[in-house]
Amino acid sequence: MYTTVMAWQRTLLFRDGTLERVLEPGRHRYDDKRCTLIEIDMRPRLLQVSGQELLTRDGLSLRVSYTAHWQVTDPTAYTTGAQYPDNVLYNAVQDAARVAVTEHTLDELLADRALLVADVTVIAAVVTDLGIRVDRVLTRDVMLPGELRKAALETVLAKERGRAELEKARAEAAALRSLANTAKLLEEHPALLRLRTLQVASAPGTQVVLDPRDAR
Repeated sequence: MYTTVMAWQRTLLFRDGTLERVLEPGRHRYDDKRCTLIEIDMRPRLLQVSGQELLTRDGLSLRVSYTAHWQVTDPTAYTTGAQYPDNVLYNAVQDAARVAVTEHTLDELLADRALLVADVTVIAAVVTDLGIRVDRVLTRDVMLPGELRKAALETVLAKERGRAELEKARAEAAALRSLANTAKLLEEHPALLRLRTLQVASAPGTQVVLDPRDAR
């Protein structure tokens, strides 16, 4: 009987329960009565590690999810090294993430999300004998408990309100300075006030009431 191994695959051929060889891409003949074939996909893969409840160094809780980029490098070790090698990788990411988070406080982690990333070298050391290469582990989502989210939102709102009040105060101070400069200019040059009055009076429909004292 024949089997075809695709370019992205490797196929383990077991004869009478014993691994005989690894079939490379191409067409191969085998005895289907005595042989068993196990196909392994060698393409890069993604492992989604869903939200993990992790404690920070200051005892606060975070829910963090991760994505691990990995690939099978040794199909034999991947098949024979563990019953569920994917689960071993999953647990390795969990453990490394727990260590990464517990080494820092919540403020440190929120200020620099790179601190949340699990150590790839630690993960790789766990799964290297399983024929797995871990290329990188990325942080996907970070969720705070409800109370902390509320506190963080109130902090942001307080900062924005303070910024708005500061801008309002600056605008009022600028207006007062402008009025003070205008008053000083008119005091030093009274003729400017008369010129301004004539400008206003020239507008259609404008009524001007003159103080008799101004005619002196």
